[in-house]
Amino acid sequence: MKAIKCYLYTRVSTAMQVDGFSLDAQKDRLRKYADYQEMHIAGEYCDEGKSGKNVEGRPEFLHMLRDIESGKDNVSYVLVFKLSRFGRNAADVLTSLQRMQDYGVNLICVEDGIDSSKDSGKLMISVLSAVAEIERENILVQTMEGRRQKAREGRWNGGFAPYGYKLENGQLLIEEEEAEVVRIIFDKYIHTTMGSRKIASWLNQHGYKKVKRQNNMLDSFTGAFVVGVLDNPVYAGKIAYGRRRNEKKQGTRNEYHVVMTDDYMLHDSIHAAIVSEKDWQLAHARRKTTHVSHDKIHSLEHEHILTGLLKCPVCGGNMYGNVNRKKKGDVEYYKDYFYYACKHRLHMDSRRCDYHHQWGEEIINDAVADTVKKLVQNTVFNAAIRERIGKQINTEDVEKELDELRKRLRQLIGTKDRIGQQIDALEYDDPHYNRKYQDLQERHDKIYDEIAQAEACIADTQAQLLSIQQQKISSDNVFQFLLYFDKLYDHFTDAEKKEFMAAFIERIEIYPERLPSGRILKHIDFRFPVFYKDQEITGIGWDNSNGVETVFVRESRQRERQQNRHAIQKKEWIGDLCDKAKEIITLIVV
Repeated sequence: MKAIKCYLYTRVSTAMQVDGFSLDAQKDRLRKYADYQEMHIAGEYCDEGKSGKNVEGRPEFLHMLRDIESGKDNVSYVLVFKLSRFGRNAADVLTSLQRMQDYGVNLICVEDGIDSSKDSGKLMISVLSAVAEIERENILVQTMEGRRQKAREGRWNGGFAPYGYKLENGQLLIEEEEAEVVRIIFDKYIHTTMGSRKIASWLNQHGYKKVKRQNNMLDSFTGAFVVGVLDNPVYAGKIAYGRRRNEKKQGTRNEYHVVMTDDYMLHDSIHAAIVSEKDWQLAHARRKTTHVSHDKIHSLEHEHILTGLLKCPVCGGNMYGNVNRKKKGDVEYYKDYFYYACKHRLHMDSRRCDYHHQWGEEIINDAVADTVKKLVQNTVFNAAIRERIGKQINTEDVEKELDELRKRLRQLIGTKDRIGQQIDALEYDDPHYNRKYQDLQERHDKIYDEIAQAEACIADTQAQLLSIQQQKISSDNVFQFLLYFDKLYDHFTDAEKKEFMAAFIERIEIYPERLPSGRILKHIDFRFPVFYKDQEITGIGWDNSNGVETVFVRESRQRERQQNRHAIQKKEWIGDLCDKAKEIITLIVV
């Protein structure tokens, strides 16, 4: 008699391991069942620490489905410990089961006694999967209610301490050095006409340095930082809950994005306020009147291509694109004149930057584009770029760090759940019930703070890993685009030109005035090495006296690290540019 083949699938979130559903326990139970039923185990798939809310976050589950659809082992069954291990989303459970049954594979839930090959099996799966989904939602509701209760009690709900505070034993305490800056921000915003950017500039110009934190590593102040301070009610001695929420993207099943809300909870806190509630209300009222977005209604297709790349020749700050709109004649017709100018308002030797020259955008844009075309037309460039495409990158250290952080998070979640069980197990008639409950609750709250910090570190490390991984993909696409730059650039929109320049060029310097030779450009730095005149260069410049061209060769490992930091700016949209490039090349050839 031919043995029946099966797959074993196990899944566990860290919280479930304390309830006797560990991976080892599941596997042991499934193996014994397979042995008893004289089934041959053709493969085992395990998702450790994965949620059952959807299949997208379970790589091993998806791997198993692909193996079933390919007929790899010709299995007849998939064995799971309980239906909740197969999934906690009713739609996903039924969809996945249908995919399996389309290839003659059925599901057996050993502990639940369910076999989808039997008449009653699929009905039971439909009912129990809905119950499992409701259970998951209840767990989420209970968790969120615990956090709401902390907010009602005025206690900090986890995460990094806001600027101006430090976190000790789960409680916010004023950090006086930082709090001084917070008070200045509110004072300037309420009692002067300064906006957020001017306040940030004032702080930087008057010698204030932002203390570097775990969640903010810049030592200078920005307008975005000032806005974050003004909008946060924590500085008025309040605890807010629900300022941000995950909102489902329309037309998707499991995709969400974070949105700001106006109807959030606001409660008096146990921590001390840095500014008065009156001052915060005044600032909040002004924010409502000034924080208004303005939609673009003229020159909708135009983009300032070199914004942020072009540097002021006097102060070195960024030059930004602007528009001068002039009315033509007596009719309602306007013509837009676009230009680059220094608006950074930086100080040089304690003086405001006084470079007032306005450069027509077409002049600077064309000069830069002509320089890039000259580079790509070099005979060595094509072969060198093709050789560079496809080189490997090493992410081993970052992946190892990410694994350690995830391990730490699993340990914290396990500790949190064990403490929760201890709280539930307390006897109400115990003479020391209140003291024990308070002690366990404080430990529980502290673990929540540590979990929030661990999750933030994981998010940062994942972003770093994604940046490194995208470096190869995006760089390859940039290189492919460069091969045809001289044929394609003029066919792209301003937005596409802007994105490409930001991915390829790091810095552009110009002369204060046009040289007698007509030259404007002084120096261009590239984000990664390119090939020119038989050598690898990182930049190109021109001497102002005789117009002699100078190239800058690859310098050091420090330069490479700088390139890695910029890699995240080369986004996947360049892949779309390459697709468009192929279409344009086809048209040109035809």
